[in-house]
Amino acid sequence: MKPSAFQHLIRLILVILLAGCATYQAQKVGPTPIMQAQSEIPEDQLLDVGILVFESDELSEDEAEDAGTNNDIRTAEGHFIPYHLKNTLQQSSHWGAVQVVPVETDSVDLTVKGKILESNGEQLGLNINVIDASGKTWFRKSYKAEATANSYSGNQVRQKDAYQNLYNAIANDMAEFKNMLSPEDIKKIRAVSKLKFAADFAPDAFNGYLVKDQKENFSINRLPADGDPMMDRLLKIREREYMYLDTLNEYYEEFYTKMWPSYENWRSLNQTERKAMRKIKREALTRQLIGALLIAGAIAAGSSDSSATTAIQAGLIIVGGQVIISGFNISKEADIHEAAIQELSESFGSEMKPVVMDFEGKKYELTGSAKEQFKQWRELLRKIYYAETGFEPDTSPKTDESKDSQPK
Repeated sequence: MKPSAFQHLIRLILVILLAGCATYQAQKVGPTPIMQAQSEIPEDQLLDVGILVFESDELSEDEAEDAGTNNDIRTAEGHFIPYHLKNTLQQSSHWGAVQVVPVETDSVDLTVKGKILESNGEQLGLNINVIDASGKTWFRKSYKAEATANSYSGNQVRQKDAYQNLYNAIANDMAEFKNMLSPEDIKKIRAVSKLKFAADFAPDAFNGYLVKDQKENFSINRLPADGDPMMDRLLKIREREYMYLDTLNEYYEEFYTKMWPSYENWRSLNQTERKAMRKIKREALTRQLIGALLIAGAIAAGSSDSSATTAIQAGLIIVGGQVIISGFNISKEADIHEAAIQELSESFGSEMKPVVMDFEGKKYELTGSAKEQFKQWRELLRKIYYAETGFEPDTSPKTDESKDSQPK
């Protein structure tokens, strides 16, 4: 049986509706109180945490419009969200130093990588990957939370965010995994991070202390002696890296604090705008579908030779066309809301200012992006270490002959 015009139309409608239903798998987060440490944790059981600046996919103009955001906002959120997660982790009292870092570094015991999947004032979706210094993945998980009507009231900078339940859920999952580890496991993670840092600065001296398996996981082969002078120097170098990260996080805090009021307003307004747009677009779609159905009915009626049917057909086409035009006018109103949202995002963006580090009476200016500044400081630390120890790394390229001469 040949499909009718109505059947073709219904199929088309279903295709259109289903095309807008793409989503991602994530744990939906409800009310979640933060899990606080029940007692003070000994220093040798504290893990230092580095939270990488969050990533997000580059959005095309159409994707940004559909997502209710833009790339400038996503860039700003890539700094804002990890800094608020840092505050949440610190409130839990389960961790040592918690810092936002621009690039991965061996100076931390635990690395948190994040990706923004969705963020528009109504929904927040994050993918979180937590990896310890040994290379073991604690968990990789996606979280999703929806803002309610009360989400944007009673919030407090550094304390409570509109999506605080989501941040609490991440912090709780991290704490629960840590609590499953034995004290010896935690000491091993701390030792691995120190040895990885040492091997990066003095590879010849610390070659063979760690073993890496086929899965890129590290285990300890041997430990330096207590009071090893070279390790002591390297630990002091690592403290100097922490000094830069402290300075960098002061910048992140300033950016986070300044962004807070504008970001709260943008998300709250965006939530209202998106709800209004959905209502308008639903009305527009309904009117357009009614118009399409009327026209389809008129076309179907055209198979009759009756002059009365012809008159009805003409009338239905006119009425259907008017309804469709009305629907498009409402869609234009939705475009106005979308344009207002784009205007709200103009103030967002983060450009790293030069950072001046004062070290042993000397001032060092670091310029460029946060990643570039971190690399500059790392290189400076190497030079300081080499100057203090007289150690010069072997940077000459390895020839086939030199490789063959190495002990098996």
